[in-house]
This record gives sequence, C-alpha cells and structure tokens, in this order.
Amino acid sequence: MNLYLYKTCFPLHNFHMSLFLVIILSLVGIIFLALIIGLFKRKDYNIIREIHIDTPSQVVFDYVKMLKNQDNFNKWVMVEPEMKKEFKGTDGTVGFIYAWNGKKAGAGELEIKQLVEGKSIETEIRFIRPFVAIAEVKMTTEELSENQTKITWSNKSNMKYPLNLLLPLAEKILARDMDTSLGMLKNILEK
Repeated sequence: MNLYLYKTCFPLHNFHMSLFLVIILSLVGIIFLALIIGLFKRKDYNIIREIHIDTPSQVVFDYVKMLKNQDNFNKWVMVEPEMKKEFKGTDGTVGFIYAWNGKKAGAGELEIKQLVEGKSIETEIRFIRPFVAIAEVKMTTEELSENQTKITWSNKSNMKYPLNLLLPLAEKILARDMDTSLGMLKNILEK
C-alpha cells in the first residue's frame, strides 16, 4: 500500500501518534521541571506540636521518658502491633534503644540521647527501611499548674533531593499523626 493511500485510509493513525507524542513529551517536561524546582526547595523541617494534659508534670514526664510506653499512644508504633521489637539498655535512661522491624512499619531504632529530669527527653530516630533517614525528636513537659502540664513534641529532620518535593505533604501527614498520638497520650494520662 502506498503512503498516500495509507494516509487517506487511516487519517486518525497520525493524529493518535501525534497526540501520544505530545502527552509523553509533556510528562517528561513536567518531571524535568519538578526535578529542577526540587534543587532549590528546602530540605529541612521541624514540626512542633503541643497539648495540655490535666495531670501533674512529673507524672507526664515519668510516662513519656519510658520509650516502651509509646506502644500505647504513638500512632506509628501502633500501625503494626505484631512487629518485632528489641530493647537495649534501661528504659528511661540515656543510651536506651528501642528497635523495631516490621512489614508495615519498616525497620529502625529510637535512642534516648539526652534527659533533663522532669523537663525533657531528646531522642534520635534512625530509619533503616523503607528509607534511610535520621530525625531528632524532643518531648518537653512544662508545668502550667499543679495538675496541668503542657507537653511539646518536636520532630526535626530533612528529606534528601528529590524526595524534598514531597516535603509539604510529609509535614502535613506527620503533624496530623503527632496530634493524634498526643490526643491518645492525653486520654491515657487523664484517666
């Protein structure tokens, strides 16, 4: 069949090929533009959430400094209750490590790096799977009155390029999950 006869009999074939090519080139262009933008977007984040708990400050602090208690209120730990857990050291003291390995929760460890008795606990989270990352997490307790405590929870880290393009979404999800966890902590400590 000659080319003229082919184009006359199948005019839509050329249109579909051109449309397909435009779509593919547009997608490649969008991805390329996003990658360029990612080079200049911020990579660091520091999410801070807080809640008031109607419980004495020392009681709140004594509870949150024990990392094993996160099994009861931390949404991320609760996502997979049957995951394998391993503990090294004495809970509630500097150097204690809470390690986990699960299908949904991935793998990593949480280590107490610094404690200011009755005031704050600083930990380092080292994610191994599904991605490698390190985050600094701090919980502080502040006595508002004899029976009311403000607890502040911060999570500080960064997302490497090109994942930093997802940072606004990640911050939103992380803040929501921290709020949920703090709500569960409040319920536990106010019983």
